[in-house]
Amino acid sequence: MHGAVFVQVEVWLNRVLDTMRATVRHEMTEAVSAYEEKPREQWLFDYPAQVALTCTQIWWTTDVGIAFSGLEDGNENAMKEYYKKQVNQLNTLITMLIGQLTPGDRQKVMTICTIDVHARDVVDKINKQKVENSQAFLWLSQLRHRWGEREKHCFANICDAQFLYSYEYLGNTPRLVITPLTDRCYITLTQSLHLVMSGAPAGPAGTGKTETTKDLGRALGIMVYVFNCSEQMDYKSCGNIYKGLAQTGAWGCFDEFNRISVEVLSVVAVQVSDIQDAIRDKKKRFNFMGEDVNLVPSVGIFITMNPGYAGRTELPENLKALFRPCAMVVPDFELICEIMLVAEGFIEARLLARKFITLYQLCKELLSKQDHYDWGLRAIKSVLVVAGSLKRGDPHRPEDQVLMRALRDFNVPKIVTDDMPVFMGLIGDLFPALDVPRKRDMDFEKFVKQSVLDLKLQAEDNFVLKVVQLEELLAVRHSVFVVGNAGTGKSQILKSLHRTYQIMKHRVVWADLNPKAVTNDELFGIINPATREWKDGLFSNIMRELANISHAGPKWIVLDGDIDPMWIESLNTVMDDNKVLTLASNERIPLNPTMRLVFEISHLRTATPATVSRAGILYINPSDLGWNPPVSSWIDQREVQSEKANLTILFDKYLPSCLDTLRSRFKKIIPVPEQSLVQMLCYLLECLLVPENTPPDSHKDLYELYFVFAAVWAFGGTMFQDQVDLHFL
Repeated sequence: MHGAVFVQVEVWLNRVLDTMRATVRHEMTEAVSAYEEKPREQWLFDYPAQVALTCTQIWWTTDVGIAFSGLEDGNENAMKEYYKKQVNQLNTLITMLIGQLTPGDRQKVMTICTIDVHARDVVDKINKQKVENSQAFLWLSQLRHRWGEREKHCFANICDAQFLYSYEYLGNTPRLVITPLTDRCYITLTQSLHLVMSGAPAGPAGTGKTETTKDLGRALGIMVYVFNCSEQMDYKSCGNIYKGLAQTGAWGCFDEFNRISVEVLSVVAVQVSDIQDAIRDKKKRFNFMGEDVNLVPSVGIFITMNPGYAGRTELPENLKALFRPCAMVVPDFELICEIMLVAEGFIEARLLARKFITLYQLCKELLSKQDHYDWGLRAIKSVLVVAGSLKRGDPHRPEDQVLMRALRDFNVPKIVTDDMPVFMGLIGDLFPALDVPRKRDMDFEKFVKQSVLDLKLQAEDNFVLKVVQLEELLAVRHSVFVVGNAGTGKSQILKSLHRTYQIMKHRVVWADLNPKAVTNDELFGIINPATREWKDGLFSNIMRELANISHAGPKWIVLDGDIDPMWIESLNTVMDDNKVLTLASNERIPLNPTMRLVFEISHLRTATPATVSRAGILYINPSDLGWNPPVSSWIDQREVQSEKANLTILFDKYLPSCLDTLRSRFKKIIPVPEQSLVQMLCYLLECLLVPENTPPDSHKDLYELYFVFAAVWAFGGTMFQDQVDLHFL
């Protein structure tokens, strides 16, 4: 190591950051000037995704500016001609999406498509409203990127605010569909930054509060860190985050901010105010929590809130004054759906989007009100991803068949039995005369059947279908709720899929815990307020261990215990697109692509809409399994052949009529699920039929006596007496 120069790590890291920004800026300089040298669909493969996307946006602003100049010079068709050019460019990209692309290139083209559709719609609006001046609000209210030739910098303008692009390398990430709601939110957030304030989008779950903030950051080349706020956060852990953000100029988005306790929030108000004052005074360094720190003025602090949900507090007045509120209402689903279908390579996107959204609106109105039904934005998005992969897997199938298959097969697992005819009727009305078979993987089903038999269970079609549906859900959602009454076979479905993976030689890892068996602090960890020492929690520990396993096999964290908002809300950022567990110690544990959260629960009555919308749902109806398979599995375990035969006859003789009486008497409101009663009956019989009590084969009446005794015990005497033929007594 002779002559080596050792640099302090923080100096070295800052140099890495500077070089990264310089590289992105250099690439952008080249890409902007090379844009017109070759067709755009060739040009975009010469540069990284982030650079290609930003330069496309810069050239869009330039081209619209040229068209406005054309209008002013008397060419009435200048903007209309540009609109035609845009339509052709977009169609070229859609054609590329249908073809063969690497995953990286596909993501790049999809992202440029998403932004292009918005650019096309803006120009269409300009034409329809006959705007002839580049100073019109319709144009000024758009986020417009431009390249400053003199400064060799990229700037983003919106209304009267101007931002210098931050050149943070963000990678090949997807971008949001821009709707009128997004536009309004952009204006509010950028104006609040322009006035050195902070932004606070508020509204119901799944309206895009966090994602819009992240997307605005991406558009400005800024890194956005999302923090899931919880009661465990104190003023010091919040202060440390703010200190880091101020020194790097990154944005922080604090999700579910009103879950932090009021005492902490009043101190947080002072901390945020300190940063805002320092930016206003254009300071390079400022005093924060008693120490001098650097300040990068691009820093932004955003908070998102779900008003009125369980476990939320009201913000103190001194904090409210620092944030500009932005009401997020339900966005234009049809527009989002259309643009996402375009990005997935669908040609007839507009017509299909209308059918899609009509179906979801009708489901919301006509199906029963179940706690686990969610017909919102996240549910729409996951079906669109399925539709895209189905289209690529079967490119020659008509598009309406592809979408119909995705809508049917992805929603059927969560529909309750009573709603099924209505749901299938709606699908039939919207896609008349289409009967597309389910996409089946026969090899996989063969493995499932083998694993079910290995576990000494009954490989019934319904049960196998549920295992397959769980596998399909896990392929598109990283969090899944398996919902159903006790005894409906939830655990056995999970075990069967686990065993299937083992047979297929996938190295599957399964960690399970009951979140209700420990306190919140024991689950997620806690900071000692005096020593600032961190004590790790059970969930955070399991998640860190699984994140460190390097092989590509599936890794499941199974949370087997009923949901309550106090613990599950801390998993919000894990369950949504951020896929990061944020702890009170400011550690961030990412959920890697092979990891899945599986919740095994009996109902979602206490969950907030924020939770329900974040996961895929496999609902197991009591009628899916019935009483026969568990009874058959139990009888198969008995060793005496005559006993098996006698028990089978007795179950068939008594159980159906007994359960019918139970249903008619209680009108479906049964205190204990039917399956549990049947399991109790089997358990009591097991206690009675110990080897020394087993009657000889000739004593069929003795079997019946045992059976009746156990059944009266399990089902209650009055319930059973109508059914029993007591001649043998």
